[in-house]
Amino acid sequence: MNPEDDLFAAEMAGVKPLVNDVRVALKRGEISKLSAEARRDAAQAKSGPQHGFSTSDIPILDPYYLLEFRRDGLQHGVFRKLKQGRYDIEARLDLHKMTVEQAGQQVFNFIRDAMAMDLRTVMIVHGRGFHNREGGAVLKSYINHWLPELEAVQGFCSAQPQHGGAGAVYVLLRKSERKKQENRDRFSRGRSTV
Repeated sequence: MNPEDDLFAAEMAGVKPLVNDVRVALKRGEISKLSAEARRDAAQAKSGPQHGFSTSDIPILDPYYLLEFRRDGLQHGVFRKLKQGRYDIEARLDLHKMTVEQAGQQVFNFIRDAMAMDLRTVMIVHGRGFHNREGGAVLKSYINHWLPELEAVQGFCSAQPQHGGAGAVYVLLRKSERKKQENRDRFSRGRSTV
C-alpha cells in the first residue's frame, strides 16, 4: 500500500457518517399566486416569443452607421433635443451578449414596462457588433428594424459619444394620457377662462 493511503486510513479511523433524519414535509395542493404566475410565465416563454418581432433575415448595418427614426407628428425641436442627448435617460437596457431572440423579448418587455411606468426617454445599448464573426452590427440592425414597429416609439436615434455613440440609441416614447393631462393642467394654471 501507498504511505499516503496508510496515513489517510489512520486519520479516518473511528469516523462515523453523519445521520440526518430531518425531512421536509411537502404539501400538495394549494400554491401561491406568485408561484402560479411564475409557472405560467415560464410556460409561455417555452411556447415561443411573445414579442411579435420578425427575426428573419434583414440587411445588416455597418457598426458605424448612425440610426435615426422620427414618427410623423413628432416636433422637430423635440427630436433635435433627443439627438443632442438633452433629455434625462429614465431607464436603460443593455443587450450585450444576447441572441437576436433574447434581445427581441427584452426590447419588447422593456418598452412595455417603460410605458406602464410613464417613462418618456429610455436608452437601449445594442453594441456596435465589432466582435461578431459574420461582420456587421446584428443587434443594431434588428433594433433599427423593430423599434418603428412599436406604436409607443415616437422616435429614436444613435446616442451621443458619452452615452455609447453608435452602440446605443435614445428612444422617445409616446406620452401617456395621464402625462398629457398633467401638462394640460400645468399650462392652464394662471390662465383666466373669461
